[in-house]
Amino acid sequence: MTRFPASDQERTYLAQFLAQTVEVGALPVITIEPVGDLERFTPEDAAALADLLDEALEGRPAAAARVPASVRFAPQMNTPWVPWGMNPEAYVAAFRLVSETLSDRDTELAMVWSPASGLGYPFGAASQNPLLDTDGDGEVATGDDPYGPFYPGDRFVDGVGLVVYHDPSAGGAAVNALPDEADLLSQIDGEGDASFATRFSTDRRPLMLETAAFYSAGAGGAQEIDIKRAWWRQILAAIPEVSSLGAVIWRDLAVNPTGAGRSSIDWSLSGRPEIAAAFRSDADAGALVFGPVYDPVAVDVDALAQGGEIGGAAGWLVAAAVFTGGIVLLLWGLRQRPGARFWYDGSAVRDLRIDLLRGVAIVFVLVNHLQLTSLLQGATQEAVGMVSGAEFFVLLSGLVLAMVYRPKIAREGIVPAGRLILRRAGKIYLAALVIVITLGLLALIPGLNVTPATTFTDEGTGAAGTAATGRVYDLYAGFDRLFQYPVDASVFADILLLRMGPWQVNILGFYVVMLVVSPLILWALARRLWPLVLAVSWVVYSIQVFTRIRVLPSQFEDSFPLLTWQVLFVTGMVAGFHRHRVVEWFGTRLGRALIAVCAVTALLLALWSWNNPYLSSALDLRLDLVPEASFGAVYSAAFERTYLDPGRILNVLVLLVTAYGLLTVLWRPIDRAVGWFFTPLGQTTLYVFIVQLILVLIVANIPVLSLGDVWINTAANIVILALVWIMVRKRVLFGVIPR
Repeated sequence: MTRFPASDQERTYLAQFLAQTVEVGALPVITIEPVGDLERFTPEDAAALADLLDEALEGRPAAAARVPASVRFAPQMNTPWVPWGMNPEAYVAAFRLVSETLSDRDTELAMVWSPASGLGYPFGAASQNPLLDTDGDGEVATGDDPYGPFYPGDRFVDGVGLVVYHDPSAGGAAVNALPDEADLLSQIDGEGDASFATRFSTDRRPLMLETAAFYSAGAGGAQEIDIKRAWWRQILAAIPEVSSLGAVIWRDLAVNPTGAGRSSIDWSLSGRPEIAAAFRSDADAGALVFGPVYDPVAVDVDALAQGGEIGGAAGWLVAAAVFTGGIVLLLWGLRQRPGARFWYDGSAVRDLRIDLLRGVAIVFVLVNHLQLTSLLQGATQEAVGMVSGAEFFVLLSGLVLAMVYRPKIAREGIVPAGRLILRRAGKIYLAALVIVITLGLLALIPGLNVTPATTFTDEGTGAAGTAATGRVYDLYAGFDRLFQYPVDASVFADILLLRMGPWQVNILGFYVVMLVVSPLILWALARRLWPLVLAVSWVVYSIQVFTRIRVLPSQFEDSFPLLTWQVLFVTGMVAGFHRHRVVEWFGTRLGRALIAVCAVTALLLALWSWNNPYLSSALDLRLDLVPEASFGAVYSAAFERTYLDPGRILNVLVLLVTAYGLLTVLWRPIDRAVGWFFTPLGQTTLYVFIVQLILVLIVANIPVLSLGDVWINTAANIVILALVWIMVRKRVLFGVIPR
């Protein structure tokens, strides 16, 4: 499955996918998911898409030309949960344009029109589009045709698909229940407008069914094998009933989130041997035909590999060299003492080492949010361990807050200091509201692409787990209610509670909440209650491991669950409040021993992270010393990001100690080399964080940056970082944007 426009990585994956299907004699089905809506889909876009498919097909051997491939363009267009959904005019026009373009190319690609099952249509979506009001009663409701308005026409459609899942949870709490009798068949070919197969499929325009059955371990209810057997038996029963049914695609995916208390979600047939055996037994007696459908063709899939891999003896040699170099540097550093040649000689009042580290963290965040496939993306995406810029950003923010306000508390007391903190929380909250409203208004400007900020494509790392990979969320759903009469008052609640807004800055809501509770934490720290503060914070984190409680309706809870991420902020506050004592303790023999342990652990975790099978571009390089399955299993068990698995927190802490120690013993050369760049950014992180949204929108509206060219995007990253640095040095809009 790919989105369009495609990156270099997606192009390579598509070529690999087509080659692998030929190798096993399977029928390839390519799903094209536009990045945003289809209002601005042009003939140039259709031509670029055709070029992408031509390029991928050219990688197959000539003997594979007789193997047909299907293209599902923008499926589930009759739902509100995809950006191109519920807009029949734009969808039909785009589908026809793609179909005609591929037809003119004389390709063997079959265009498949694939809506979602109409059961529950219009799925709670409010629409005033008269094309959707097929029964003419003045509203779009359950009585309207869920398919007809979106059908491009027989001339443009080679095959039809239907997405039908047995999912009684309906996106809510997990529910394990047996399907109703003939539930599947009633959705494939019901009565009236719901008679999908009869209306749209024929022997020459076959039906492709995408399906699976929901099961969640620990949710109670019916047993997994009973649910899935009941569902696949309905599929087998539908084959003779629906003569045009040509293919069945079962979503063979299991999601097993880490941590007790997190419900697994299992759509698979192959996950458990007894279920796979039961399915095969029933299927063998039915009319399903298993692959290979066509004679396999030999393909050198490895020739299509993306990026570089160093494995075998060479890989171990590289790992050994890096590890040895790190140990030598560690031993040298442990011998250094204050006053040594390269020792830290910066300000005693403001710790420039912390500023430099914050600068590195904000650069990592900025590069990640620009989402440009580039060399810098590869260098900042979990390249120094199983951590991202966000974890460091939160940890260091708490540390700096305590460092700054401890002297104020000592001089003026907790009340005046608390007022200043709450005033800053108010400024950040106001800035967040301005951003939400401004971007919502910008989205109304024709021709301006704000999709990268107003929508979010799940990469499987969020609270919804890997089952949500590829799901696109509308972050401004309902914003248009501001312009309806009478105005729906709930839209104001959504804005004020930060339920909507660009995902790049949604962590601002988290900071507002943490700032509000910070005076209480500082009060406890001032009374030497730091053990209690740490204990409460870590107990809350531990409870959250099992409960996954969502405290607020705000959008940031999806990516930065408050009760989880508070542990980094609070731990940072405790360390920052006692910074001088902590730094002094690390100078003792026991402290130096702990530094050594942290450094070795950080080094090993960095080497482990270099085995990550994910490569962002063809120029990426990785170690190939750990099997992909083993790496994925360890990552899922200990390093998931959203709920900060223990391994990730450990990695953040040991890496911070190691980096701080390295800056202490090598400050002068490091400061001369990169301090001039990172330190100013680290001293104005909030400013940089807000400005980045402007840069994200600029990037989204430069067509050449959507082509996925690594060198062009790398140059763009460098230009953007230079621009941000200049803006900081010249203090551009410092009087308007919080710092």
